[in-house]
Amino acid sequence: MRYYDVAPGLRLNVRSGTGTQHSIVRILPEGAKVPIYCQTPGTTLSGYYGTSHIWDNIDDGQFVSDTNVHTGSDGYTAPAAADPRREPAPTPEP
Repeated sequence: MRYYDVAPGLRLNVRSGTGTQHSIVRILPEGAKVPIYCQTPGTTLSGYYGTSHIWDNIDDGQFVSDTNVHTGSDGYTAPAAADPRREPAPTPEP
């Protein structure tokens, strides 16, 4: 399992779902590293590494915005999640 660095100088909120409306279940300390088991679309956020709707599943029912995790990519880097608490995928524009 690969672990990814959380953005430098950041204490990162871990949420119960893929958006800021979901409760905070814990806060990662500065310098934390996280596994990414899968990824899923959710609320779009701006963070240290840009703006994205991708959320990383770092533990059972625990999500962080991909914008604050150094994956080295602006896109998906892990399989899609199958969690019922996730936000619906954005509707593509015609």
